[in-house]
Amino acid sequence: MQPEGPKSPQGFTRCVKKENDSDFIVQHSHEFTVKFGQNSNEYTVQCDQLRTVLEAIKSNEECNENITYADENIIIQLGKEDKKSSVATHFPCSCIDDGECLIISRRAEKVEGKVQHSKIVHPKGHYSVFYIDTVGGLHTKKKKLFKNNHVKHFKNLCVYGEKGITVAEALKRDGRFIDDLGSFKLSDNNNPDHLTVCTQKVKNLHQKQFKIRLPKDKKKIKNEKLQESPSNNSQSKCESRSESEIIDLTRQEGICVKTVIETSSDVDRDKIYELLREQFPDLKRLMERRFPGDSFQEALNLRKENFGKIQQSFSQVHRVRKLLELGKSVCKLVIKDVSMGTGFVLFDTFILTSAHLFEGYVEGKELQHDVEVFAIFDYEEPEPEKNSHYFRAKNTFIDFDAELDYAVLELNPEGSKPNQQKTAQKIMVPPGLLSKFGPLPANGEACIIGHPAGQVKEMDPTFIIEIEKRGQAIDEHLSQHKHPFIINSLSDHVRKQGIENILQGGHKAGKVGTYNTFMYHGASGSPVFNGLGKVFGLHTAGYTYGFIKQVESVIEYAHPLTMIFERFVSNLKNSGNEELLKRVEEEAKENKLLTDVLNIKQEAPAPVEQMEVSYSG
Repeated sequence: MQPEGPKSPQGFTRCVKKENDSDFIVQHSHEFTVKFGQNSNEYTVQCDQLRTVLEAIKSNEECNENITYADENIIIQLGKEDKKSSVATHFPCSCIDDGECLIISRRAEKVEGKVQHSKIVHPKGHYSVFYIDTVGGLHTKKKKLFKNNHVKHFKNLCVYGEKGITVAEALKRDGRFIDDLGSFKLSDNNNPDHLTVCTQKVKNLHQKQFKIRLPKDKKKIKNEKLQESPSNNSQSKCESRSESEIIDLTRQEGICVKTVIETSSDVDRDKIYELLREQFPDLKRLMERRFPGDSFQEALNLRKENFGKIQQSFSQVHRVRKLLELGKSVCKLVIKDVSMGTGFVLFDTFILTSAHLFEGYVEGKELQHDVEVFAIFDYEEPEPEKNSHYFRAKNTFIDFDAELDYAVLELNPEGSKPNQQKTAQKIMVPPGLLSKFGPLPANGEACIIGHPAGQVKEMDPTFIIEIEKRGQAIDEHLSQHKHPFIINSLSDHVRKQGIENILQGGHKAGKVGTYNTFMYHGASGSPVFNGLGKVFGLHTAGYTYGFIKQVESVIEYAHPLTMIFERFVSNLKNSGNEELLKRVEEEAKENKLLTDVLNIKQEAPAPVEQMEVSYSG
């Protein structure tokens, strides 16, 4: 009896390959169900593209709203049978059977470590899927195998690997096992005397169930390493191999060059890559055609490892159509003779934007009486007089918070066309986005819609830079200047702006979302959407350095709208504006994230430290 999970042939995933100019496009379509606890509702996830199982789950809006915790804290149960089997969050969706049920739960501690799993998800036949019991085998029952012992509540862990990788690589990439398993073996549950060493390929392990066996003692580990054949111990011997031998090894055994290099010491990487170029001239010519000049290195520097997924999300017509519809609520803000920026409608005639746009012209909650503010909608073509229309804003702020850098203004209800003296009664403020608020994602797609440099409305698909990768992204941006003195000077410059506050370990790290975007000056106050059309951030600022001709930003950030909404509600309660508060509650009643905030007793908000940055507006 095999564990419940990916089976064949009862469950299947439809994948059809079509050839087009030597590129292959995989059409993928199947569905499964998701529950959040044994007794919860069951949601159907219709998966129409190859991706990880968690990405597929988050593609369902209802499911995505239920996941308000970090990916590494998620546990995914495979099947309805209680505590039978569990899969990793990066498990290929193609290996989930049609009609299968997944049950999501979470732990306070991390369940999965940060692992560099393959960014490309393949059809089902590309993988070998097998099961590892959570109770170890001979000499191993009392030894630590997992990073979080909560996984031992399951009978086994469902593990996958491309058929060409080793058992050790598959378990390391899984993320739930400890990093240092050493030279282990797998014993077949149906035949315990049949052992698989960790350096063997996973190709023949499909649908089998195993127990991990660790060596009895360190002396045995040493003896086993000495006894292993050269082929099985090829990676561990890389340290003593020459560059040319490493190339030969990778060609003979199909080992990834990157893996060989990373497990080797004192290796001249440049020499290895030169040898590769010499031995594979056709590949070199192909890469030169696809990436002329320095464009390949520039593509690497962009670091957009999620670009393929972003391209898929924002090339789907229904997603783009939804964003364009939501983008009607975005307006260009003109603070006459002061500044320009972007804003968007919250609800009714109230708009949200960045507070710093009005810096120096605010007294209490009043805008100086001689300052005029206009919100211009539908400014999507260079000739605004054709289609755009504008509303004048009132000079009293509904809410103004310098710490979270947001301002709420009320527009006069009558709109006008440019160059028209009379108001046009039929021009209405577009629908608001308050009900579309969503949580700040830890990673994934993002899209900013705004008016950079005060120009026509633009949208920029980008991706969230995870907290732990922000430092790397900044370093890679600065490395384009090549000269160490310039890099160090620029690094010191952005450090003085307080950039370390948003890096891993900084006190602001979890309180902002970061990304790279071309939208900078004039885009402050733009809404930031995820791939499903939920708006999660208020585009605010960036950390910059300047040259004679231009100012550049190393990274940009947004304040989470959940934090802004919580502060907004608290300020409304403190001001006694019960009428507006009731209207906010009505508008937010269909959004569980916002109703949770409204139901929490508001306490005095903790002060938010301002960061010395260059603003986008």
